[in-house]
Amino acid sequence: MVFLGLALIILGGIAILSAVFVSEAGAGGELLGFGVTTLESFLVGVAAGAAVLWGFSILKWGTRRGLAHRKERKELTKLNEKLERVEAERRDEDPDHNRDKL
Repeated sequence: MVFLGLALIILGGIAILSAVFVSEAGAGGELLGFGVTTLESFLVGVAAGAAVLWGFSILKWGTRRGLAHRKERKELTKLNEKLERVEAERRDEDPDHNRDKL
């Protein structure tokens, strides 16, 4: 999800920068080799802005989700280590336990 968010931000940024620096002012003009009217230029700007905002929200959500997953995995690893330690102590304390399994 992080990559999708970054891709949307980059594409939106490219569209915004090309509209600002490449397009011609006045009644329409040319945007990245395509002839556009003023309304089409406005709609491209709105779509680019929406893509950037959507990209930021996806990036934020993906990062939060990844951090939560990492935290949960870390806690589970600690609990697993404690469980293994307790089981090892029980095996060492109980000599009959080892004979039953043989």
